[in-house]
Amino acid sequence: MKRSLLRLFGVLLLGVVSTSGTANAQGTGSSDYPRKSIRLVVPFAPGGPVDIVARGIAPRMSEILHQQIVVDNRGGAGSTIGTEMVANAPADGYTLLMVSGSFVINPAMVKKLPYDSVKDFAFISIVAEVPTALVVHPSLPVRNVKELIALAKARPGELNYASPGRGTVGHLAAEWFSSITGVKIVHVPYKGAGPAVVDLMAGHVQLLFAAMPGMVQFARDGKVRMMGQGGKTRSPSAPDVPTFVESGLPGFILSSSFGLLAPAGTPRPIVERVRSALLEALADPAVNNRLAGLGAERVGSTPEEHAAFTKSEIAKWIKVTREAGIKPE
Repeated sequence: MKRSLLRLFGVLLLGVVSTSGTANAQGTGSSDYPRKSIRLVVPFAPGGPVDIVARGIAPRMSEILHQQIVVDNRGGAGSTIGTEMVANAPADGYTLLMVSGSFVINPAMVKKLPYDSVKDFAFISIVAEVPTALVVHPSLPVRNVKELIALAKARPGELNYASPGRGTVGHLAAEWFSSITGVKIVHVPYKGAGPAVVDLMAGHVQLLFAAMPGMVQFARDGKVRMMGQGGKTRSPSAPDVPTFVESGLPGFILSSSFGLLAPAGTPRPIVERVRSALLEALADPAVNNRLAGLGAERVGSTPEEHAAFTKSEIAKWIKVTREAGIKPE
């Protein structure tokens, strides 16, 4: 009888210890995060805007979190290779992802993505936004968006627009512009933004939608004429250029957003810890100056705002491509 009681007590004690150990192990998943270095995947080659933003915030976030954030460039396949890698990574907060406009455009342009752009990720925050500008060659006899629309309608199919390539923001922005204004302009795709800008300035094409920071100095030098900007409000770098909304195109807001994500299932306390470090980094004058140098405006949203924005942008670009007759490949 005593032996039986002792065995029962031992079993109960073992169960209590086991349960306590499990609970403690679960608790350490977020309470003492981070315990090691964090990998921040950039799904593009080094040197691009996403890479610059990631490397702009990583050092300060590393100081705040007391662990190094290592930027890992995994470019290829329109950013899907690096993005898939993070979607399949453990949901422990040690693998993060920095995305840009391609993240919300790819569902409209890629027939079979190797991940679900909403369900496979935990949204942390929108980091910053870069508005898109519409620029034309100075020889074009227009001074604003309304005059450009009138000219394009008077000369259907005669105006050419450059883009960095099929499925880029520059391509789809022009198709959206055509759809809501009823103009017919011809797409001339290039292999990157650089060649597109060069040919615009040479007068081989007439207009271009491009990231605003790269266009401001060209506009000041008279090499291009800036017709409109895609932010919700005017950028301080071009205060005299009206937004598209001000130009009579309601809802035509164009900006590339940089977002921070983690794999789906990442515990909310970890998401909040990373977000808190991001917001503190964005408040740092040095970090803010780096972003401003890129022409980016810091944001710092909630996870819910980030998720809602992503869903609305995906829906927007799917609608734009369908109306333009662009099929995913």
